[in-house]
Amino acid sequence: MLRLFQIQRGKIKETYAGSDYHSQPLSDAAWIDLQDPEENERDLLEQLLRTELPESEDVEEIESSARYFVDSAGIHVHSLYLTQSEGRHETATAAFILQPQRLITVRDTELADFRLLRMRARRNQVEAHNAQELLIQLFDQKVENLADALEDNYLKLGEVSHLVLEDEDADLEEAIDHLAKLEDSNGKIRLCLMDTQRSIAFLQRHLKDDPELRESCWAILRDIDTLMSHTTFLFEKINFLMDSTQGFISIEQNKIIKIFSIAAVVFLPPTMVASIYGMNFEHMPELEWLLGYPWALLLMLLAGMAPYLYFKKKGWL
Repeated sequence: MLRLFQIQRGKIKETYAGSDYHSQPLSDAAWIDLQDPEENERDLLEQLLRTELPESEDVEEIESSARYFVDSAGIHVHSLYLTQSEGRHETATAAFILQPQRLITVRDTELADFRLLRMRARRNQVEAHNAQELLIQLFDQKVENLADALEDNYLKLGEVSHLVLEDEDADLEEAIDHLAKLEDSNGKIRLCLMDTQRSIAFLQRHLKDDPELRESCWAILRDIDTLMSHTTFLFEKINFLMDSTQGFISIEQNKIIKIFSIAAVVFLPPTMVASIYGMNFEHMPELEWLLGYPWALLLMLLAGMAPYLYFKKKGWL
């Protein structure tokens, strides 16, 4: 899908969204956004750029030389974005090509950051005077969304903390599942922050002629440093809760083993008494005794009660 934007009086305006790209003046657009492009759309943009657009496998490369570079088409930045799929956070990469008069973005999936920027543009809330400012706006929006995701994780972690540390009837296995999901989400947020940090540092080297943009980049980097510290705090809290949960599970298991151990000790003396009177020796006085059977039962009862009362006195039960 192709979307076109223009800059009018310092505001971003969406001028086109669809697939009838043949009638659209691409060269007049300040921002060309290509989502899940078809071959015809790719060919049209490649003719405009006079170079090949990056393929999906190229965009996913992790080497710095493949993610940040400059060529005849412009400044290339491949940036990692956070997205959601089936209730879990995933990552997707968007390719940016910055030219003096326009910004081109290529991505395979819809991203919340782009959707939010489009919504803000419709309300005249996105200020930009050129493609460079627009690119910085996109990264600023990305950092804001990552901060919101971190805040959401912190609130969820508070709920799990109450579940583990205060709820006596908590399902600890379910708590471990929640903690594992939060750890995975926090890791992906941190990965996106690190990637954004590298992207901004690369852009600073190529936007050095504009002091306002450089100051905006510094502001984004300061926000990233703060958020990185917050992800470290969340990792530490997740690890603490994970260790606590495993400790509580071990305690519960030890209680069960303790009960079985005490039950085995309590029933061991009566079993011994029953074994003695189950012997087939010829000379056993109690076999001829009228009260032999009640005596054996009473002896078994006393033999079982004695260790139980002893354990009770020691506080082991």
